[in-house]
Amino acid sequence: MSLLAIDTATQVSSAAVMANDRLAAELTMQAKLTHSETLLPHIEQVLRMANVRKEELDGIAVSIGPGSFTGLRIGLATAKAMAYALKLPIIGVPTLEALAYHYESVPGVRLVALMDAQKGNAYVESYVWEQGELTVKSKVEIRPLKEIIAACADIPEPVILVGDVVPRKVCGKIDLPANVKAAPSHLVMPRAACVARLGLKMLAEGKTANVMNMEPVYIRRSEAEVLWEKRHPEAEL
Repeated sequence: MSLLAIDTATQVSSAAVMANDRLAAELTMQAKLTHSETLLPHIEQVLRMANVRKEELDGIAVSIGPGSFTGLRIGLATAKAMAYALKLPIIGVPTLEALAYHYESVPGVRLVALMDAQKGNAYVESYVWEQGELTVKSKVEIRPLKEIIAACADIPEPVILVGDVVPRKVCGKIDLPANVKAAPSHLVMPRAACVARLGLKMLAEGKTANVMNMEPVYIRRSEAEVLWEKRHPEAEL
């Protein structure tokens, strides 16, 4: 089984191909270029590196959020277009859950996945691996980042922080409780390989999406929507 995976939920552009339950190729890059410039070339390159033609794919997995509104739209639009054209199943992979696959099947630790929600806030969801299965311990919500870190002190297990806000807004900027550690740099950001691992599991379980009405998971409204409502209060009547 061959699966193409895409992650554009953050500034990182990542594409990967899983073939026969192994990572055949992955390209992950964080640069000033936009996803609209990098994603399609990355997909073409990983397919070529994996020696897999797009017609040979069995499905497409894409990170659906939460995350960057623009990044999610670009990734999902690309995945949906390919899935529709190639008549392939599409799998919407939760971004925070995919982050926990950096530590796949590592028991005894609480994985706290964080994504930037702006204005000092973060999307947060936490997990533990139990007997090879990922269990959600606290469902996704938006909270102040400092409040999230402070609350980690009450978690009984050792805590590992993963996600895009960790290197930018946590490390060296917020004092961590004794039981909390930030993931190392190569295990902290979203990666298509993690999306692929979770995507394969979801595909095997029949958890596919409808390509025609599949949407990103934003959780909060965009700044543009909030600003528009402030400028047009009559629209709320």
